[in-house]
Amino acid sequence: MTQHTTSLDQLPLTLNARDIAECLGISRAQAYSLLKTEGFPTLRIGRRLLVPRHSFVAWMEEKTGRTA
Repeated sequence: MTQHTTSLDQLPLTLNARDIAECLGISRAQAYSLLKTEGFPTLRIGRRLLVPRHSFVAWMEEKTGRTA
């Protein structure tokens, strides 16, 4: 996700640590920490940690009490 998005619908179908860091304005190290947090919707495929876009949006809505 190298370009800036203006809508959550423009995010890739799966987000990696770099994408999450960019979306949330945090470091990649903090994003990896978040990916390993219990309750965060992480999908592990081999060594890769990914988050489906719809799960990331739902997590943000749950944590903020807002809808996108």
